[in-house]
Amino acid sequence: MYLYTDFDQQLINERVAQFRDQTERYLAGKLTEDEYRPLRLQNGLYVQRYAPMLRVAVPYGLMNSKQLRKIAELAKEYDRGYAHVSTRQNFQFNWPALENVPDMLQELASVQMHAIQTSGNCIRNTTTDQYAGVVAGEIADPRPTCELIRQWSTFHPEFAFLPRKFKIAVSALEEIDRAATSFHDIGVYIVKNEAGEIGYKIKVGGGLGRTPIIGSFIRDFLPREDLIAYLEAVLRVYNLHGRRDNKYKARIKILVKALTPEVFAEKVEAEFAHTIKTLKIDAETLTKMDENFTPFAYQDYADEDFSEQFAAHPKFKQWFNINTNAHKVKGYRIVTISLKRTGVAPGDVTTEEMNLIADLADKYTFGELRTTHEQNIALVDVPQKDLFELWTILEQNNLARAHIGFLTDIICCPGGDFCSLANAKSIPISEAISRRFDDLDTIYNLGKIDLNISGCMNACGHHHVGNIGILGVDKKGAEFYQITLGGNADHDASIGDILGPSFAADVVPDIIEEILNTYLDLRQEGEEFIDTYRRVGIQPFKERAYA
Repeated sequence: MYLYTDFDQQLINERVAQFRDQTERYLAGKLTEDEYRPLRLQNGLYVQRYAPMLRVAVPYGLMNSKQLRKIAELAKEYDRGYAHVSTRQNFQFNWPALENVPDMLQELASVQMHAIQTSGNCIRNTTTDQYAGVVAGEIADPRPTCELIRQWSTFHPEFAFLPRKFKIAVSALEEIDRAATSFHDIGVYIVKNEAGEIGYKIKVGGGLGRTPIIGSFIRDFLPREDLIAYLEAVLRVYNLHGRRDNKYKARIKILVKALTPEVFAEKVEAEFAHTIKTLKIDAETLTKMDENFTPFAYQDYADEDFSEQFAAHPKFKQWFNINTNAHKVKGYRIVTISLKRTGVAPGDVTTEEMNLIADLADKYTFGELRTTHEQNIALVDVPQKDLFELWTILEQNNLARAHIGFLTDIICCPGGDFCSLANAKSIPISEAISRRFDDLDTIYNLGKIDLNISGCMNACGHHHVGNIGILGVDKKGAEFYQITLGGNADHDASIGDILGPSFAADVVPDIIEEILNTYLDLRQEGEEFIDTYRRVGIQPFKERAYA
C-alpha cells in the first residue's frame, strides 16, 4: 500500500494544526457559523441531527491493521464504542464532541490517516473494487491509478470549491463492476487497446441523488500517461460551466445532460489540448505508483480439499461458498466479513470487533484489510489452510453470517436516526426486513439480491441501483417508504423503476415479502431477481403489491 513520504506527513500535520486553530476560534466566538462551515467540511466534519459526524478517508478502501486499531481506539475514547463503514469505503464517527475533533485528527495523522476532502464541494475519495490487486481477471491493478488520482486531487487549489461534490471510481474488470463506476461523476475504466497498450476509457455524468443518471462514455481510449491531463480538463469544463445558482442542478450529470455528452466531450477535448502540454505523467512517476502495490511474498501453497470440514461443519461450507472469493494466487482466498447482524445497524462495527479484525489481519494475512461498498470488511490474502480456523473465530464472535450478496446483506444509510437531511429512518426498516428473512435457507432460495435503503433523495444508501430499493419519504410529517425495482450497479447498469405510491413503515416487510413471492412464482430456472424483473417488467409486482 502507499506509505506517506515526509512531505505527506508534514502536510497532514500542518492541516491538523490549522484546523485546531480554526475550531478554537469558532468555539471562542471569533468565527461565525457561516465562516466555520466550509472549514469544517474541508476536514470531514458534518453537523448531524444529534451530534457532529466525522468522516475519515480510507483511500480506495485500503488500510492496515494499525490504522484499524486507531479507529477502534478513537471510537472508544471519543465516540460511543463503535464506528461505521460507509458506502464509499470510508469510516464515520457519529458522536464525537466538536472540541475533540482536532485531537482525533491528530491521532489519525499519527497512522497516516486524515479526513480531508471527505465532505464539501471538492473531489472526494476515489473508489474501486474492494478486491483490487488480488482478484483474477483484472486488466491491471487499479490501485496505482487510484493513488495517482488521489495525489493529484488532494488540495488541488482549482477544485476546492466546485459547484458540487465530485466522485471518481476506477474499474479494472470486464465481467463485473463492484465499484458502481457508471454512477460516478467520472468513471475510469482500465482497458487495453488493439496494440496491447493499457489505458483508460472515460465515462462522465453518472450519479444518484434526486436525478439518477447513468454516465456516458466520452473517450474510448486514453493513454495512461494522459489520465491526469484529461481529468483536469473534465474538471475545468465542469468548474466553468456547472451551475452554482441551484445546488440541485449543480452536479456534473446535469451539465452533461444539458449540453449532451457529445458537446461536453468536445469542450473537454478543447481543454485537454492545453492541459496535456503540462500535465503528462512521466514514465518514472507511473513506475513509482506501480511499485507502491507490488505483490506480497505469497507462499507456495496448494489449494485445500475441504471435503471433511464441509461434511462435519455445514455452516463452514456455506460461509466458504458465499463469503469467500477466488484469489489469483493458488492456495489463497479472499474473505469478506459481514457487518450485517440482526440488532446492529448495517456497517456498524464495535471497538472490540475492530481490534479482533485487526488481529486476524495480522495473523492470517499481510496486515491489510479492505472496506467494501456494501459496508463490510474484507481480508483479501488468507491462506486456504487457515480458513477453517478463521471461520471458527468469526463464528464465535458473530461475524460469520454467510449471506454476502444475498437479501439481508443490506446497504443502508444512517437515515433519520442520525442524518439531519433524512426524511425517514432507514435502520429500523433494515432491521425489520432482516428479522423477517432471518432463515438462511430462505434467502439462499431467493438467490442473489441487492437490497438498498436510503433515508432521503440524497441516496447515500444507493437505493436507485438496488435490485430492490427503498427510499424514505415524508408525508405531512409521517415516514413512508417508496419502493423501486430493477436497479443494478454493474456494467449493465440500470436505475430502478418506482413501484407506485409509498407504504407506511409497518407494512414494508410485508410488501417486500409479496415482491419476493411474485419473483419466486415467475422466475425461470437459473434466473436471479434482476433477470426475472427485466423479463417480465414491473406490472406483475405492482399488481401483487397493491392488491
